[in-house]
Amino acid sequence: MTDARLAARLAAEAGELLLRIRDETSREPVRDPRALGRRGDAESNALIVRTLAEHRPGDAVLSEESADDPKRLRASRVWIVDPLDGTREYGLGRPDWTVHVALWQAGIGITAAAVAQPDSGLVMSTDEPRKSSSQLPGKKKRILVSNTRPPEFAKKVAEEVDAELVPMGSAGAKALAVARGEADAYVHAGGQYEWDSAAPVGVARSVGLHASRVDGSELSYNGVSPYLPDLLICRPELAEPLLRAIARWRD
Repeated sequence: MTDARLAARLAAEAGELLLRIRDETSREPVRDPRALGRRGDAESNALIVRTLAEHRPGDAVLSEESADDPKRLRASRVWIVDPLDGTREYGLGRPDWTVHVALWQAGIGITAAAVAQPDSGLVMSTDEPRKSSSQLPGKKKRILVSNTRPPEFAKKVAEEVDAELVPMGSAGAKALAVARGEADAYVHAGGQYEWDSAAPVGVARSVGLHASRVDGSELSYNGVSPYLPDLLICRPELAEPLLRAIARWRD
């Protein structure tokens, strides 16, 4: 099994598990969204970590839901995992949550990735890249932002490039929407970690999208600190005008 196929399998199986957990709790008289999110995070993480240990026993893992092992900094292969991105949305029964599985390799970067959006029955991976759609003529550009903490500069940037802002949960859901041509860009500057963007970036780049920090610099993974606070994913022809607008309005 290739690394990308393994990533896709893990994302899909974790997504199916999360759907079953949510279905089970839906029959409870009173459902606590936060408790559901915590359970989903823990059980999805356990499945992914267990399967990686079985199929890639020599690799390191960096997961949002596991203690950070500093041995990963000396490893040549590190799986970067978010077992449930959009925990809040999942707990509330919304569809905009995802599962992220990516592989980082020393000296190369992200070499395999998959993002599953289980409520849509969708898994996109670097093993089966699809060409992203172009903007339809006459259609207003759409920039996706966090529905809880959009960048302060987002409104000004949208005005400058003649776009509308569309709030959405989960970094993975937003990246998939851009990859599928349902939106033109995704901008985030409210704080993220490597597991939030590694798999979405891998998938986005596999379909020819631009992905960088909001200042245009490279996204670097498996750092000493996994904090990676901002992100731009967009159609390649929009990268220059968006980066220029962000630079103007960010400070």
